[in-house]
Amino acid sequence: MTTTTRWGIVGPGRIAENVVRDFVHVPGAEVTAVGSRSLDRAQDFAARHGIGTAHGSYADLVADPDVDVLYLATPHPQHHAVALDAIAAGKHLLVEKSFTATVAGAEEVVDAARAAGVFVMEAMWTRFQPAVVRLRELVADGAVGEVRSVQADLGVAREFDPQDRLFAHELGGGALLDLGVYVVSFAQMLLGDPDTVTATGSTFPTGVDAEAALLLGYADGRAAALLTSLRNALPGQARVYGTRGWVDVLPRFHHPATIVLHRAGAEPETITLPPDGTGYSHELAEVHEGVLAGRTESAVMPLADTLAVMRVLEEAAGQLGVTFAEAPRTP
Repeated sequence: MTTTTRWGIVGPGRIAENVVRDFVHVPGAEVTAVGSRSLDRAQDFAARHGIGTAHGSYADLVADPDVDVLYLATPHPQHHAVALDAIAAGKHLLVEKSFTATVAGAEEVVDAARAAGVFVMEAMWTRFQPAVVRLRELVADGAVGEVRSVQADLGVAREFDPQDRLFAHELGGGALLDLGVYVVSFAQMLLGDPDTVTATGSTFPTGVDAEAALLLGYADGRAAALLTSLRNALPGQARVYGTRGWVDVLPRFHHPATIVLHRAGAEPETITLPPDGTGYSHELAEVHEGVLAGRTESAVMPLADTLAVMRVLEEAAGQLGVTFAEAPRTP
C-alpha cells in the first residue's frame, strides 16, 4: 500500500512560504511541484524550497500527473475556479481559508468534490492545533458543563493601502474573509450553525470591510460575540463559557499553545500543548492520512462546517454592504 502523497503548491505567496516548511513534520507527504501565473516566481519558490518542478500556470500544475494533492493558496476569489479544475482532474485539495469568496462558489466546489469522490478540506489550522484538540475533548467530557457562549477576537492594525491584497475588493480583501473566518469557525466548532447573524462595522474606501462585530444567535439562547478588524490590533483571545466553568484560549487563539480550564469551585488548570513545527503540520497530516485512507473529507473540518462558516461570513458582509464575486477562470 502506498504511504506517500505528492503535493503541488498553487500560488507561491506568503502563506505558502510558511506552510511548505512544515511538510518536514509529515512523513510521506512530499512537495513535488509548484505553480504560479509567473514562471519566474514559481522557479524562485521551487529553488528555495527544493521542489523539483515549477509550472508557469495553474492549469499546468493541475494537469501534472506527478501530483496527487494540491494546496491552494491563491487569493480567495481565485479558489473557486482552480478548485473546480483540480477536482475535474481528480486531484485532492487543501484549500486556504476563506474557502471561496461566496457561498454559491463554496457550494459548487463542495458539490463537485462529493460527486468526484476526492478529498477536499478547508485549511483551518486552528481545529488541528493540539491545544484546541484538547479543548474539544474537555468540552465533550463535560468539563465546563453545557457550552452556552463563546467570545473570540482577532484583529491587526494595517495602514490602508488600496494596492494591498487585504484592501482590494476584487481579491476578496477585508477583515471578514481573512481574519473573521477564524472567529466564526471557532464559534461554529463549539456551538454549531447559528440561527441568526447580526453584524455591525465599517468599510474602507475600496468597499471592503474594515472591522466587524458579530453576534451569532441560537434559538435556545446560546450566543457567540465575535470581533475582527484590520483597523486596530486585538488581543487574539477566545473564551468558552459553560454552565459549570469556562476555558480561556490564550493569544493567539487561532494557533494557541496554552488553554486555561476554570472548573467551577476549582483552581485554574493551565494546559500547554505546543504544535509541531509552526502549526501547519497537523492539517497537512489530516489531508495526507485522509487521502491514503480513501476518505473524501475530514471529520474535524467537514465540508458542512465550511459551508456554514461561509454563510455566516457572507451574511455579515452583506449587512455591512459588502459583497464579493468569484474570479473568472484564467490559466
